[in-house]
Amino acid sequence: MKKLSPNAPCPCGSNQKYKKCCAIYHKGALPKNALLLMKSRYSAYAVGDSKYIIKTTHPNNPDYTDDTKSWKESINAFSKHTQFLGLDLLEFIDGEEEAFVIFKAKLSSGDMVEKSRFLKLGNRWVYESGVVKEM
Repeated sequence: MKKLSPNAPCPCGSNQKYKKCCAIYHKGALPKNALLLMKSRYSAYAVGDSKYIIKTTHPNNPDYTDDTKSWKESINAFSKHTQFLGLDLLEFIDGEEEAFVIFKAKLSSGDMVEKSRFLKLGNRWVYESGVVKEM
């Protein structure tokens, strides 16, 4: 994991300290909606928390695999070689069991716009899939 001071601004762009924002989810608190989950996943990539990414990915997701060792290595490589420069939230469609977030992630490799689909499994939200939109 990348070192990020608990007092540093949270990568999700909330203007809160990391320790008061996404770190609480990375340590086990459940985000109450899909928007908070999406923001905490962006921050997890930014700090290289591959365990959180895996834990919050739906088994239907194309990246999901039981080979967590290689999956972790892939996430860690992406996080290590990418700078996470900002997050713009474009749309949030909330629902009881299904929700969508459209966001723009500003990355060192270029901006990416994605429409993410989240599903509720039991009492927790997970990332099911995403469609990257052309810019």
